[in-house]
Amino acid sequence: MKNYLINYIKQQPGQMISYAEYMELVLYHPQYGYYMRQEEKIGRQGDFITTSNISDIFGRTVARWFASLVAEKKLLPHFCELGAGNGRFAKAFLEEWKEHANPPLTYFIVEKSPYHIKRQKELLMGAGPVTYIASLAELAPFCGMIFSNELFDALPVHVIKKQNGEQFEVMVACEGEELIERETELRHEAIAAYVEKYHVELFEGQRIEIALAMENMAEEMALVLEEGMIVTVDYGYTREEWKHPARRDGSLRGYYQHQLIENIFLHPGEMDVTSHIDWDTLQQIGEECGLVTAGKWRQDEFLLHIGILKQLEDHADTNPFSEAGKRNRAIKSLIMPGSMSTSFQVLLQEKQ
Repeated sequence: MKNYLINYIKQQPGQMISYAEYMELVLYHPQYGYYMRQEEKIGRQGDFITTSNISDIFGRTVARWFASLVAEKKLLPHFCELGAGNGRFAKAFLEEWKEHANPPLTYFIVEKSPYHIKRQKELLMGAGPVTYIASLAELAPFCGMIFSNELFDALPVHVIKKQNGEQFEVMVACEGEELIERETELRHEAIAAYVEKYHVELFEGQRIEIALAMENMAEEMALVLEEGMIVTVDYGYTREEWKHPARRDGSLRGYYQHQLIENIFLHPGEMDVTSHIDWDTLQQIGEECGLVTAGKWRQDEFLLHIGILKQLEDHADTNPFSEAGKRNRAIKSLIMPGSMSTSFQVLLQEKQ
């Protein structure tokens, strides 16, 4: 991947590329990209862990909540998951749905990674029917729920910086056989429009990520949805939080073998690259496309809101490895102070 990048950059005008193009290559290049590799990425043997990987409680809790919406609010039983990872959320959701004699479910998965599609199909065999689609556009018009867990944080972003009162775009170049940064005058019209439209304010010396790909994806989701809900689980900051001095260097970083790597030029193609999203911008995009913001919670608060405590089981079994014991501990691990859930937020948007 590194050799490919250096050769590629040297062939570009000015011998540099945007951070967005760099991320597109290191994450999604069909041969060398991180998400295209035939290797484990999620869990103990991978580079990072998601809530769904802790236990099946997360998927089962969302399935129960969705079933209640289908029954009480007459929401159609159509569920679309964007970027299903190793398939553990889908498996838990489908098994919970099947166990409680709910109406027939249509479960769609939009997935780019051939490796993950293969893993998902192996894991989901017998769990329930799943329909794979190449893009959201195939669903239009869609009625039901569109769900994503850590999707937007993995989309390519541009990087801009404010220096001496002026805004610059931070680019990726090479020096010999090493990847380096290079600042250039901000000429990208789409970035300038994004900065103005979504009120991106930088203090002197600050750099920040500009998520044009998030804007495009969020607009597509909102326009494809005719009636129903969009549930977005991710990590990010509000506009006010982005102004904190701790955000001075932005949020772009890598995860390699469960270690946080600040230099994202290390291990290209072998490391996940991610950034925090701007929640206010995501919410504004939805509202401009006809969505209504129904609520935003920390993930632990959201799980309590949709009834995770109903899955706690009374049991007298003193065996700590009993199924009831493991389930109860998993629930606690998702809602206790300092748990993984406190680092994530959930945005709920509705249409019609």
